[in-house]
Amino acid sequence: MPHLMRLTRETEARLEHLCRHTGLSKTELIDRCVGIGMDDLEAQLYMESATRQPARTSETSLDQLLRESGLGA
Repeated sequence: MPHLMRLTRETEARLEHLCRHTGLSKTELIDRCVGIGMDDLEAQLYMESATRQPARTSETSLDQLLRESGLGA
């Protein structure tokens, strides 16, 4: 799969700067940045899904539960 990507001048300059300072190629840096971004996004989505509580479905009615517990009429 070809890697076709257009970067802004600012991003390109930042990437060049990182290449010089790290000794890594653009491809390596882009792969790392995308991997880190995906890890962060997956973690965020995991946390969001963990905080959401699914709607409780029950075949037993609330009235029946209250009667069985002794709290109902």
